[in-house]
Amino acid sequence: MDTPSASFAQLLPGMAGMVLVGSSVTVSHALVDAPLFTGQAVRYMAATALLVVIARLAGAHLVWPRGREWLWLTGLAVTGLVLFNLAVVRGVAHAEPAVIAVAVACVPLVLGVVGPLLERRRPSRQVLLAAPVVMAGAVLVEGTGRTDAVGVAWAALALGCEAAFTLLAVPVLGRHGPWGVSVHATWLGGALLAVVGVSGEGPSAAGELTASQWAALGYLAVMVTAVAFVLWYSTVRSVGAGRAGLLTGIAPLAAAVVGAVSGAGVPGPSVWLGIAVVIVGLVAGLRPGRPAGARRRSSLRQSGGADLHSSRGPSVEADPGDARGASGVHADRAARPGELR
Repeated sequence: MDTPSASFAQLLPGMAGMVLVGSSVTVSHALVDAPLFTGQAVRYMAATALLVVIARLAGAHLVWPRGREWLWLTGLAVTGLVLFNLAVVRGVAHAEPAVIAVAVACVPLVLGVVGPLLERRRPSRQVLLAAPVVMAGAVLVEGTGRTDAVGVAWAALALGCEAAFTLLAVPVLGRHGPWGVSVHATWLGGALLAVVGVSGEGPSAAGELTASQWAALGYLAVMVTAVAFVLWYSTVRSVGAGRAGLLTGIAPLAAAVVGAVSGAGVPGPSVWLGIAVVIVGLVAGLRPGRPAGARRRSSLRQSGGADLHSSRGPSVEADPGDARGASGVHADRAARPGELR
């Protein structure tokens, strides 16, 4: 199996993004009574405007999708933004919120298996072993709850949509980069949510938002959408969807810490145990692996391959520059025309 290494610097954007996502749990409490789809449409459209401005200032080259890219990006917006919100809202009517959270906690394993396949490489054994540990820790942090069969179905949909948010971006990250994918996902999602909001909540629903709800939407638009999306997709492009998926375990940790700081109370023993388990899983899954050349030479020594080489003629040492993991693959992709840098 492929076990690409990832430097700590490459992981930092994704870690920061997941901290921001975790902080949204506390902020979102202000939106419990707000018109959901209208509020989310406002959030994503505002984030789009902000992303476009910042991208221009940063010198990022935004391009329109073409061909099949429309399918990937529209699918990302429909599943990762629209259907995910729907699954969460409808799901909590049949299940306690912890049930939905536990389902979403399974994302590391899904990304660890499917992500590398989309990137045309084998899943990493290291990630696959670490993913269940991160999942178990997240479950301890989130807790469990009661549900019925319908609630389980909504929870499964939430899991699929959460995974799709990352997986459907993989085929288009090469040409559009983190900025482009974030911009197109937010404006497409915002437009779709606006249609749903107007048809289901009425054209005047935005007027029902209170000052505190506008403030919460502003935070979500800026930090949890505009900033977190770019940070997350930057790490996905750098280290691959499989390894990045492990970082989703940071979100419930951040939610627990932010909740405690904001007055929700000190976490119980199970939460602290869950935090420790998640950290163990992250360390195990994200630690740098040995270069491929070193692994090949070690394997040859153990199997007596050195003698075989000597009997066949002069041996050729592996070029250390060829020992690349996911980061090397993405470095090659960065050289393609039209890709953001």
